[in-house]
Amino acid sequence: MSANLKPGSQVNTAQNPEKTKVLILGGTGEMGQWFTRFFKERGYEVTVWGKSGKTEVARKLEVPFASDLEEAVPESDIVIVSVPISVTEETIAEIAPKMKAGSLLMDFTSIKVKPVEAMRKFAPSGVEILGTHPMFGPTIPTIRGQTVILVPVKGRSEKWFPVIKELFEEGGAHVEITTAAEHDRLVSVVQGLTHFAYITIGTTIDRLDFDIKKSKKFVSPVYDIMLDFVGRILGQNPYLYALIQMENTGVLEVHEAFIKECEELSRLVRAHDEESFVKKMKAAARKYGDTAHALRKSDKLINSRITEYETILNSVGKVCGFFHIYSGKIHVGTLEKAGLDEIVLTKLVSKGTSLHIKNKFVKLKLENLRMLSESELWKWRKENLEHSTRDISVLIPKGADPVVILNAINTNKQLAACEISDMYKGINLGDHKRTNREYCKENWEDYKGNWGDYKGNWDNYKKFNLIGTKKEREETKRLGVTYRITVFGDCNASSVEADVTSLLCGLGCRIREKNLKQKGKPETERKI
Repeated sequence: MSANLKPGSQVNTAQNPEKTKVLILGGTGEMGQWFTRFFKERGYEVTVWGKSGKTEVARKLEVPFASDLEEAVPESDIVIVSVPISVTEETIAEIAPKMKAGSLLMDFTSIKVKPVEAMRKFAPSGVEILGTHPMFGPTIPTIRGQTVILVPVKGRSEKWFPVIKELFEEGGAHVEITTAAEHDRLVSVVQGLTHFAYITIGTTIDRLDFDIKKSKKFVSPVYDIMLDFVGRILGQNPYLYALIQMENTGVLEVHEAFIKECEELSRLVRAHDEESFVKKMKAAARKYGDTAHALRKSDKLINSRITEYETILNSVGKVCGFFHIYSGKIHVGTLEKAGLDEIVLTKLVSKGTSLHIKNKFVKLKLENLRMLSESELWKWRKENLEHSTRDISVLIPKGADPVVILNAINTNKQLAACEISDMYKGINLGDHKRTNREYCKENWEDYKGNWGDYKGNWDNYKKFNLIGTKKEREETKRLGVTYRITVFGDCNASSVEADVTSLLCGLGCRIREKNLKQKGKPETERKI
């Protein structure tokens, strides 16, 4: 985009993302890194900056680090502020005036009133602004299914708002549009109350000096899930969560209501006022609305955990694959053991793996893993293992379709592939009625003077005439097909070949003599 683009000029970056320069302030932080990858994967030219000066993060992300903001800001088409809430306004005040006309300024903070007001105040009139709040953390692998809140500003978001909205929606996100004030009011409960309650549970457990590890021996599904969410919040950046509580002015009102309700419920319990407790709980249920829907959703969550664990238990002794959610690595091998918290795999040897890795045991924490689906595992094995190929030549039944037989072979899950490598017709038996004289007459011009060739063909002719019975003659009319099977590298090729051969015989195919003779030869396999 031209540096002298006039306010109101058409923005074409939606069609040409590779020409769009994105600068992420705070790009070396966790969320900044997440969105660096997001924009980079979609063809945008991304540069990052961080106050800590972690250029090694930029190198890891394979993007430039902006060493000079005085130069980087005016050159950028999109500037994203992804810094701590406490310094968001001052960061906006510093960089917004340097932005070029036609560019876009966004903030990714958890509150919106103050950042949007700062962007409106400090960004030049030719610079568009868009408040943005991704409602997920950096541990989420993809934006698909996640919510992103956009806060467009009337008269200041016309060109870029549809571009950014489309970008997120094409990634699979649910985009919610609201005002800054409405955002902060809703988020005071969505984040403010939720985080406050979970953190309070954590601090209460600490105050009680309660043994969480021991309690898991008596765990219920709801308690187990609740503990995971408490741990999830407690394990993240405490400064971020402190600022979410302190910077949104609506949170204090929420705290006050929450504490009053806790005190009231506690009073009812101490007084053994069962009816009042029940009345209060029923009133809350009516306000909540569709509690049956919530029950079904939570049952689904609980059952999915149970189902996943049962699937893993039933896979012990089998080849399985697991995707590590945080490292992005895929581990494939024979599942030796499955416990409540971890699994043990004997890893398969993939292409290019050192020999000392063979039969290596690896322990993996279940909470970090997602089990690969059958199709994902098949794809990994096909792409990463060294396979063996075998050719099986058969005469197929008269009228049979070789492709239908091929499809039947491909149902074998130990095959990486199967294809028809050759097809041929049997000998034309009409020739066997010809006389010696007719044969010589037809071929004499080709073979006179070359008795060796003639004699060889004559021998073939004589052999051909040995096919005497009607059954034998009919056999030679059958279509011959060679099926080339590719056996997964972690399977026994001879055993798989025997299985496929048995299938072919069961379908009425006749194994060619050549194929049978090869059975007695030493096994030679072609690696691919």
